[in-house]
Amino acid sequence: MDNIHWLGHASFKLTGDKIIYIDPYEITETEKADIILITHVHHDHLSMEDIEKIRKKDTVIFAPEDARNKLSDFNPVKPYQFFTIGKIKIETVPAYNLDKEFHPEEKNWVGYIIEINKQRIYHAGDTDLIPEMSELKDIDVALLPIGGTYTMDVTEAVQAVNIIQPRVVIPMHYGKLSGTRMDAEKFKQLCKCKVEFL
Repeated sequence: MDNIHWLGHASFKLTGDKIIYIDPYEITETEKADIILITHVHHDHLSMEDIEKIRKKDTVIFAPEDARNKLSDFNPVKPYQFFTIGKIKIETVPAYNLDKEFHPEEKNWVGYIIEINKQRIYHAGDTDLIPEMSELKDIDVALLPIGGTYTMDVTEAVQAVNIIQPRVVIPMHYGKLSGTRMDAEKFKQLCKCKVEFL
């Protein structure tokens, strides 16, 4: 997991052939990004202040269509798209709530599958346990929200792990706006696969 760095909340940095940031929010990192992936437009996922910390002239940004209100130069995405940048492969997948109003399916917000360093890394975005998760294949590392309120809670996240069957799972989206370290510990106890805290 040396190439996966949790920056708190739903923010990650992936290192390897490229430097990739996902949903940078309240980060202290200064290493510039080759690629920035935004899952949706909420302030704790699309933070212009944090994007400007790591953006350089040729940084490639992917974000949903409705990010146009904040971002000007980016690649608009929706679920079920595929992109290749050098050796990096990026796939977008659905991310939405089933019984909450925060992340409606019709917004076409996304999670990402990133192929880097011969690993398939799934960042779920802000999502509940949704039927489309059964379509995910060959996931090496799953980055799953566990905080509840806005996303899956611990119980749903454990069910998601059973469906996705990743090699390793890293819990996220806890400790800032919802969910606690105790939730993460409970998740680790209930999970049948390897859980790592970063």
